[in-house]
Amino acid sequence: MPEYLTDDIDFAAYLKDTDAKTKVKPAADFVQDAKDRLRSRSKTKRVFLPWPKCNDSFEFRRGEVTIWAGQNGHGKTDVTTQISMSLIGQDEKVCVASFEMKPVTTIGRMVRMFAMTNPFSEEYQGDAGVEILEGLYDDFGSWTEGRMWLYDQTGTARPDTVLGMVKYCAQELGITHVFIDSLMKCVKDEDDYNGQKAFIDQLCAMAKDCDIHIHVVHHLKKPSKEGDMPDKHDTKGSGSITDQIDNLFMVWRNKPKEDAWKAQGDKSNKQTEPDCYLLCRKQRNYEGNSDGEPTIGLWRHRDAGNFVGAAGDPAQFFPNYPHFQS
Repeated sequence: MPEYLTDDIDFAAYLKDTDAKTKVKPAADFVQDAKDRLRSRSKTKRVFLPWPKCNDSFEFRRGEVTIWAGQNGHGKTDVTTQISMSLIGQDEKVCVASFEMKPVTTIGRMVRMFAMTNPFSEEYQGDAGVEILEGLYDDFGSWTEGRMWLYDQTGTARPDTVLGMVKYCAQELGITHVFIDSLMKCVKDEDDYNGQKAFIDQLCAMAKDCDIHIHVVHHLKKPSKEGDMPDKHDTKGSGSITDQIDNLFMVWRNKPKEDAWKAQGDKSNKQTEPDCYLLCRKQRNYEGNSDGEPTIGLWRHRDAGNFVGAAGDPAQFFPNYPHFQS
């Protein structure tokens, strides 16, 4: 008589058990992979923040997700726009999906940074000035050809649409960095924690599957005082957001410095402080001898509308990296 297998046997549990056993391997099995990685590291292209002083403490890696968080008006979009320009200067391909700003406005900010000049200054007023600006716009268009794309949609966006856009960028256009501005436009309700968790989880999986870097702009909770420096627990929404992502930066505008200048002018004791801080509060895969969670001081270049690494530095010249005009 044959023996029958009945339905009361938990086959799923057995399958999970045996699957786990196949994944438990001796450490020695991974040594060769680790040795190969040592040799390939020196040949792997490294991609950095716009400011060379940060090169030892942070770099962008494929397959990761970075959150850029900050309060309203603290410069998140300015910083991420500058970073997108820097990435192009490092021969990366970029797509910016801003659901809070029309593409024509984004282009205006980018051209100002690219041209290193203030288009609202007196020299550009009148027909002759407009012609000069038009030439700068043409130069910017030529420089970004085949390097930068903008996703033309403002307002809310469905998560599955955004994910499809990211996959299209990676697979069809060869794009290596996608900027999403912002999370709340993709998961509308601040208390939709499950929706936030699921969307960020899908972005993390997409970054790895498509071998790209995804940047997400996110908002911080309103502090008790605007001058308070934030920490990673101040991000809006689910705490799982910061748990899942690879890197977390907070953009903090030095409002106390600005207030002191308004009240005291040149007598303020804060004038040597940076205008803005980038606070790295997570870098999961950092390898190096420096601080893997640096606090980066930046100074605003008023004409170019972006940030430089030290007071008095010239505006950044994005076609080169490092971004110094020769």
